[in-house]
Amino acid sequence: MCCWCSCLECIHNIPPLNLLFPHFSDRALPAGEEGAAVSMASISVPNPVPPATEDAENIRKAVQGWGTDEKALIDILGRRTAAQRAEIALAYEGLYNETLLDRLHSELSGDFRSAMMLWTMDPAARDAKLAHKALKKKGDRHVWVLIEVACASSPDHLVAVRKAYCAAYSASLEEDVAACPLYKDPLKQFLVRLVSSYRYSGELVDDELARAEAAELHDAVVARKQTLHGDVVRIVSSRSKPQLKATFERFRQEHGKAIDNVLEERRSDQLAAMLKTAVWCLASPEKHFAEVIRSSIVGLGTDEESLTRAIVSRAEVDMKKVKEEYKVRYRKTVTGDVNGDTSGYYKDILLTLVGPE
Repeated sequence: MCCWCSCLECIHNIPPLNLLFPHFSDRALPAGEEGAAVSMASISVPNPVPPATEDAENIRKAVQGWGTDEKALIDILGRRTAAQRAEIALAYEGLYNETLLDRLHSELSGDFRSAMMLWTMDPAARDAKLAHKALKKKGDRHVWVLIEVACASSPDHLVAVRKAYCAAYSASLEEDVAACPLYKDPLKQFLVRLVSSYRYSGELVDDELARAEAAELHDAVVARKQTLHGDVVRIVSSRSKPQLKATFERFRQEHGKAIDNVLEERRSDQLAAMLKTAVWCLASPEKHFAEVIRSSIVGLGTDEESLTRAIVSRAEVDMKKVKEEYKVRYRKTVTGDVNGDTSGYYKDILLTLVGPE
């Protein structure tokens, strides 16, 4: 195949993007839940899936002429996996000599454009972009983004994010977090340790270590009230997710209260709130993302940026679990709240990604 040839024969011979770039198909899955996460995705992919070139051609039809067929774009891109979207993007660029993202940017606008472009991006490049943007804004919700990227994904996905960040911004994510003037120690040190971690991804758990480190966490967080004590940072930033779940469970058994409940009682303490976010993203990400969605909707106005991020980033991972958690905690449904708080094509793409209750 000639380099970037646009003839149909060559385009049809392009190998799947998940073979060219393995991380396309290795989306951020909670450690130990790779198989379970597949059934927890909320997007509805057609069977059989049309060839990437056919999707690319139909997208071209949707964006040509006097108007844009937004519903067609939603129906195609909103019902394809990351690997399939990557193949469509490569086919589109080969056929029409422009990138799919550039075309979406020029054709769409507002929150709908933001959602469609984030969804269409390679997941690692998306998280790199979200992290870079978060480093320029002050506020706890922007710190959440860094913790999500570091903790709510698989170790391999975080490595892919760091590579994408270096490629896009000619700097490492770790050094940009360390240099960010918006954060002070010990929070800055904690964030640097999180984004630079590479956790063991297997299932082995050391019960004796879990008992010892549960005691260390209790001593630091409860007895001494030093939320981001060095022992806490070391444990939370280095242990595997199965090991941390065992440690958190031992904490609950030994001390009669879950560590996240202890931290929840100190919501006015920023460090405690950020540690709770990390605990949730590591052990029960559905709890965190249910809270992100709810907090983006309640009150005056809608935080479309947070709402979009939560739905786009979890639709292929565990949105079904997020919806279940949301229903239990808030006695409402994600689809109902999204339907009542958004409008137009922006609402349509979100509801397509969230799927039916």
